[in-house]
Amino acid sequence: MNAVIAKPAYWAFCWGSGLATARWLLAEPQWVAGKSVLDLGTGSGVVAIAANLAGARRVIACDNDTGALSATEHNSRLNQVELELCDDLYAASDVDVMFLADVLYDRANLPLIELAKQKCQTLIIADSRIKDVEDSSFRLFHELEATTLPNLGEFEEFRTVRFFLWQAS
Repeated sequence: MNAVIAKPAYWAFCWGSGLATARWLLAEPQWVAGKSVLDLGTGSGVVAIAANLAGARRVIACDNDTGALSATEHNSRLNQVELELCDDLYAASDVDVMFLADVLYDRANLPLIELAKQKCQTLIIADSRIKDVEDSSFRLFHELEATTLPNLGEFEEFRTVRFFLWQAS
């Protein structure tokens, strides 16, 4: 129990914001088609897999949890897609588009935004737990309803996933 508390297996869930992002990408493939993509905090890989299925040229699934990378590798095989796995954003190559879905639930992760902006041309944050990125260079551009699978019985307020967009000048 102490091991689970010390290092929860967040990757074992398909979080609502990741699910909403995957659905949105499959409906709007032009955001990633032919581009290099990095899914930061990939968890089980749902966004990375969707980016690949939407026609991305190259997809990197990045997470600092080895369990998440194992789950992502397994899920990519199940979905017959090729992903590159990465455990360190600092070491990842620059990309056209980067996604942060369900990463900012912990305010300690906010510094990832500035690092991410240095490594991509377009940054899309999808999160149901934040209403504002608190960075005027982002704009809210989309919203979707989604719940985490398996259903955790989350509060109604966490079912609206907000999509924030930043693009390099």
